[in-house]
Amino acid sequence: MKAIVYSARRNEKDILMKANAGKHELTWHTAPLSDETTRNAAGHQAVIVFVNDEVSCSVIAKLAAVGIKYILTRSAGTDHIDYQAASRHQIEVKNVSEYSPYAVAEHAVALSLALSRHLIEASRNCKVYDFSLNRLTGFNLHGKTVGIIGLGNIGKVAGKIFHGFGCKVIGYDTDPAAGDPEIKGVDLAELLKKSDIISLHAPLNDATFHMINSESINGMKDGVMLINTARGALVSTADILTGLDSGKIGYYGADVYEFEKGLFFEDHETDQVRDDLLTRLMDHPNVLITPHQAFLTIEALVDIAAKTIQRLDEGEHQLSRLKVKPLNQVL
Repeated sequence: MKAIVYSARRNEKDILMKANAGKHELTWHTAPLSDETTRNAAGHQAVIVFVNDEVSCSVIAKLAAVGIKYILTRSAGTDHIDYQAASRHQIEVKNVSEYSPYAVAEHAVALSLALSRHLIEASRNCKVYDFSLNRLTGFNLHGKTVGIIGLGNIGKVAGKIFHGFGCKVIGYDTDPAAGDPEIKGVDLAELLKKSDIISLHAPLNDATFHMINSESINGMKDGVMLINTARGALVSTADILTGLDSGKIGYYGADVYEFEKGLFFEDHETDQVRDDLLTRLMDHPNVLITPHQAFLTIEALVDIAAKTIQRLDEGEHQLSRLKVKPLNQVL
């Protein structure tokens, strides 16, 4: 199958090529998928996208016009894809339903440790030979209550890691059937009220959009630590800023940002105009932002590549079946 890889990054190209083993004809395009870049998909049967590619109604219409049959996303989340538009144009959408959940879960815990022990500030001080202990007093994770919002594979692994630190772990999921025997299920209000640390691992959909807002923040403990390694729009960034300024939120660690599209995954150091909301967020000393890198481990990249190629294999097999006429039609 001929497929074009959008938002192709250097750190994944060799891994994806190795997983492909010459089976499919892959074209590499470093720019993201957008209305303007759909023309590059001509002559291909599939496009392979990533989380910040634009897979909107207009983009899908243009992909269909150049003969695209499959959209594959190198991610578990699919909130960036207009499924209804894909269905109307008879384009099948596939995702990497799961990959090394340890990558994102461990990153969430790393953010909590870095914030709780002021590691970024301590490192910055040491680099200028300031070895004083002023403003570096942290807290133990041991004995704290951690609330996990979203009890999928990643949320469950994060819960197990926090449990290993001696934390009491409670959890909430919008799906009542979700859960884990090692995580005590509670309703959202109870989780917000009791948690010292809240870690977000929910998918982004209508039910979870801005689930962390002024109202839910008011229901949290004073000085709560909030970690988001899921999707930026799970939180209202403006309300997070208000919570930080008031002291209601004591620490905020995020690997995602509500308005990261067109910003994350690229170097914007020389930009004359910068995102004001993100700048104000990062001006807080108790905030740690990383550039959507939680998935970025060698193990996760290998897993994503293998499953991406598996989806291409499935698509090629399906196309070959459609091309073979049934015996009754041949006769």
